[in-house]
Amino acid sequence: MNEAEDQIFMREALLEARKAAEKGEVPIGAVLVCEGIIIARAHNLVESTADATQHAEMLCIRRGAQVLGNWRLLNATLYCTLEPCPMCAGAMIHSRVKRLVWGAPDLRCGSHGSWINILDVSHPIHRLDVSKLVLAEEASVLMRTFFRGRRLQHARQAL
Repeated sequence: MNEAEDQIFMREALLEARKAAEKGEVPIGAVLVCEGIIIARAHNLVESTADATQHAEMLCIRRGAQVLGNWRLLNATLYCTLEPCPMCAGAMIHSRVKRLVWGAPDLRCGSHGSWINILDVSHPIHRLDVSKLVLAEEASVLMRTFFRGRRLQHARQAL
C-alpha cells in the first residue's frame, strides 16, 4: 500500500477511536484490511467489559479471523491509532498479520521501540512489516484531549 492508502485506512481507525472515547474508553481504534477492503474494525472495550485483553487490536484480529474463517491473517494489514502493546504485538505475530501501520507512540507500553521493541526482533516463524507514525498528530491529539477531559472530570469530582 502507499502512503495515501495508509492515511485513508488510518482515518477509519481514528473513527473507531472516537467511538471508544464517546463510550468513556481510551480512544484507540483499529481496522484490519485485506486486499484493499476493511474486513474488521474495533475500538477499545477494556472499561466497559472490565477485561484488559479487550484492546482494539485484539478485537480486530479476532473479528478478522472470523470473517476469513482462518486464524492466519497472512495477507492482512492492521491499522492502529496507537503503537501496540506487547500483548497485541504478540497476537499479531501469532496470527501472522502481514503488515502493521500505527499512529501515535505509546511511551508507557509501546512494543515498537517506545518502551520495548518486540516487532523488530528477528522471530523464527513470522515477521511483520511495520510503518509507524501515520497520522500520529491526529491520534496524539485525540489521546491528549481524552485524558485532559478525564483529569478535569476527576478534579471536579474532588471538589
